[in-house]
Parts: sequence; structure tokens; C-alpha cells
Amino acid sequence: MPSHKKNKNTELLIALTPILFLIVALWFNVGSVFGADALDGSNQFILIMSGALAVGLGMARGVKFSKFTRAFAKNIGDTTKPIIIILLIGALAGTWLISGVIPAMIYYGLQVLNAEYFLAASLIICSLISIATGSSWGTTATVGIALIGMGRSMGINEAMVAGAIISGAYFGDKMSPLSDTTNLAPAMAGGELFSHIKYMAITTIPSILIALSIFILIGLNLDTAIVAGNTDKILSNIEVVFNISPWLFLVPLTVILFIIKKVDALIAIFIGVMMGGIFAMIFQPQIIEELALNGGSVFQKNYEAVFRAIYGAVNIKTEDAMLAELFASGGMAGMMNTIWLIISAMIFGGALEAAGFLRTIMKAITKLATTTFKLFASTVGTCLFLNVTASDQYLALVIPGRMFKDLYKEKNLAPENLSRSLEDSGTVTSVLVPWNSCGAYQSGVLGVATGEYFMYAFFNLISPFMTLAFAFFHIKIKKLNPSKK
Repeated sequence: MPSHKKNKNTELLIALTPILFLIVALWFNVGSVFGADALDGSNQFILIMSGALAVGLGMARGVKFSKFTRAFAKNIGDTTKPIIIILLIGALAGTWLISGVIPAMIYYGLQVLNAEYFLAASLIICSLISIATGSSWGTTATVGIALIGMGRSMGINEAMVAGAIISGAYFGDKMSPLSDTTNLAPAMAGGELFSHIKYMAITTIPSILIALSIFILIGLNLDTAIVAGNTDKILSNIEVVFNISPWLFLVPLTVILFIIKKVDALIAIFIGVMMGGIFAMIFQPQIIEELALNGGSVFQKNYEAVFRAIYGAVNIKTEDAMLAELFASGGMAGMMNTIWLIISAMIFGGALEAAGFLRTIMKAITKLATTTFKLFASTVGTCLFLNVTASDQYLALVIPGRMFKDLYKEKNLAPENLSRSLEDSGTVTSVLVPWNSCGAYQSGVLGVATGEYFMYAFFNLISPFMTLAFAFFHIKIKKLNPSKK
């Protein structure tokens, strides 16, 4: 083998070493030691250890440590807004609990939604909300939280419910012209927004229909007899603890309206937090009395109870063991493990980038794109790889978009092919990686570990394979110049 080939192979092996270490260490950490408790801190430190390995290998090759610290600062800085949103989601969950917003959504939802079709209905509801708002995050933070509560009260596996919520939320996120990723993908590929959405529907609609069919089949095979017998008892127990009123729906509807009107998510969610606190004072004085441990004036009690719900753990007393789990919130403090995970992931991704390892791996991938199908497969593989390593959905769209843009042109392929592939693989798979900012966010908001809902996020799992199948069979592959082969 020529020496330059040996050198290139060695470079690639060194670049892959931190990633291989991460995979093996996480496998051992989760599978053999900590199990479900791995996200309490051990996985976060493994990401930092893997980053440290990348730093050591990079410094051994002449990269200065200051370059790594700048990369850490940039990566963590880029996640500032998502981190603040995650904190506010914790606060929102707290005030929406003590105000009765979430219990009211569960109360009325149980009377409307049939258990057999609950999973399918959850997917459809989240799809519609996400299309209207353009935000998968906003969807799960509002109706998603309530649907998880409803599913638990019905006795339905919460991982299944989370999978249905995420499937619907990411379908809507992909297809909405209001979505940031839907605008970013064609911008990176050099295409036009509505042409991108129209072309993306070709693979996205079959994927969501398959996912919907699977959830219908699962629902039809659930033991709904137990659910039906428990519903009246659950409704009665909710009424005992909370003052339920349709007026409570003003809170989530206001937040959804703000998001539809393209008000910044930070502002919309903050308003939702404050409205939840105000509605708690108006509708749930008995809850305020329960949470105000220090007594004092009416103002002091309201202040203490609302702030406890915003920043910390709250457990509303109930005799129903199932509802006790629903009537609990971790507040902002409950989101700290998620934020810690994101920061650790940004350190790992920054180390790979600063060491030049991402660039080395990307070069190796692009060399594989010798045919049309291999080009599509390389695009999908690169997006998946970046979601795992760079831990950021936007990087999984931007970097492959820049990398493959000219290659698609050279092969006479319209930009819609690239933008569709970016969305079918980069956008939807980010939520399947526990340390990716999207995976960490959704597991934190829904209270279901990524590893648990992974196998039920059918739309997200099907989408990359759907785009590869269309490429393999040359279905709807748009040409720049149709007359040119």
C-alpha cells in the first residue's frame, strides 16, 4: 500500500478513536453499570472524557489548547437559547401543574380521546399543532406534556405515547413553512422554500402514514378494558384535588397563538410561565395553601407557592398512586441534568472540530459518493454522523448542505434532492440521540428517556430509509436539466 494511503488511513483511524471510545464507554456505562440512571451524570462525564481524548490526540498533533477552549466556548454559546428555553420549560411545567392547566387537559382529554385510538390521535394532534406553530419543541412543551399525562392515566406505555408525540411533532416541524429547519435546509442546498416542502412531501407523507398505521394497530391491541374501568375514578380524583374549568385552556392557547404569530419562543414560553402562576392564584387557592410552607400574608403565600413550582420539585397530594406521579414536577431544577448533558455534548463536539477530526471524517465520506444512490446515502450517513458527534441538529443540516451542494450539481441533481435528504435524515434523527440537544430536550420535557421512546418514534426511524429507498429505485429524483443524463 502506498505510504500516502497508509497515512490517510492512519489519520482516519485517529479521527475515529474518540468516537469509538464514546460508543464503547456509553455501551458499558448504560448496559453494565448505571442503566436508566446513566443520565444522572455518568453519561455526561463520558462525553467529557471522550472530548478529553480528542483534545489529547489533537495536542499531540500540534493543535494548541487555546483552540479547543475557543471551540468549547463557541459550541456552548450556540446552545444558550435552547438552554434558557429548557429552563423555562421546567418552570412552565411547574406553574401549569399548580394552576390546574395540565390536570384540566388530562381531565377533558380522557373524556374525549378513546384509549384504542389515543396513540394515533396524539400523533395527529401534534402534527397539526407543529404545522401551525412550526415548532416541534413548542408542540411537546404544550400539548405533549398533557398527552403524556393522559397516556399515563390510561395505563398506556409512556414510551409509546412519547414516540407518537415526537413522530407527529417532527412531521409538522418538517412540513411547516414556519419551521427554522424547513427554511434552513433549502437555504443550504440552494433551493426555494415551497419547492422544497412540495418535494419533501413525496417521502414525508408515506413515512407518516406508515407510522400512523403502526400506532393504530398498537392501539387496537391494547387492553382497554382496564382503562375504561379506571377513567371515572381518575376523573373523580382530579376533581377532588383541582378546580377544573375550561378557562384554564386560555393559558396553552395563548402560548400556541404567540408561537403561530412567530413571537420568539423564549418570550412565548415565559408568558406561559407567568400566566400559569397567575391562574394558580385565581383558580387553585387550595394548592397555594398546600405549597406555602412558611405562611404569612396572602401575597406571601402566593409568591412562595408559585416560586416553588417555578424553580423546584412540587408534589401535589393525592390518594391515587397513579395521579401522584402526574401531579409532580421538577421545575427548573429538574432540567439541570438535561442542560448538563447538552454542555458535555458541546464539549465533545467542539473537541472533534478543533482537532480537525470532523473534517478528516467528512473527507472520507464524500469520497464514497461515486453514484447517485451513494451520494444520497453519503448525505444521510453524514447527517446521522453529525447528529451523534456534533450533537446539534443545525450542524447536521449546515455542514452536509455545504459539503454536498456542488456534488449534487455535478451529478445534474436539483437542490431539492439535497434539501429533502437533509431533512429526512438530519432534522428527524436528532431527537433519537440522547446527548444531542434535541434528544436531551425532548426526554427532559416529556420525562421519558431517549432510549425508551427510540423504538416508538416510528416516523423518525422510517424517514431516512424512505429517502434512501426513493434514491435506490430512482423515484422522483429531480434533475437540474431533465434532458441531460
